[in-house]
Amino acid sequence: MPYFAFEFRQNKYMPKKANESEKLADLAVIGMQEKKAKNVVKIDLRKLGASVADFFVVCHGDSDRQVEAIADSVIDVVRDATGEKPFSKEGYRTGEWILLDYVDVVVHVFKRDIREFYGIEDLWGDGIMTDYPETLVKQGDS
Repeated sequence: MPYFAFEFRQNKYMPKKANESEKLADLAVIGMQEKKAKNVVKIDLRKLGASVADFFVVCHGDSDRQVEAIADSVIDVVRDATGEKPFSKEGYRTGEWILLDYVDVVVHVFKRDIREFYGIEDLWGDGIMTDYPETLVKQGDS
């Protein structure tokens, strides 16, 4: 492994174990659900040889304000639970597609029409897809 890749892997943003990246992806789902994100999908990319991350977590909102609120909620939930901050944040300026890069987990928050146009789920269709309800299901609810 080249030295720069080793150095990057030692970065504080890098989850240390596979189950940590899954936990972070699950926390992203919770952050999305707290702001009523639509069509939340977690894509497990770990078995794909050339994937750029372990997980993509994808959703959409109905407006640019909701897209921003969902992204902010994901950041807050992940930070409160793990202390992790995104390595990179992109797209806040337009609010149409916000990307939060946690290195092994990449969060995509779209406006509906932008999500349909890019079709992330179709591009990464070989991954294992898990769909989630739009809101949190609390214990005791039926």
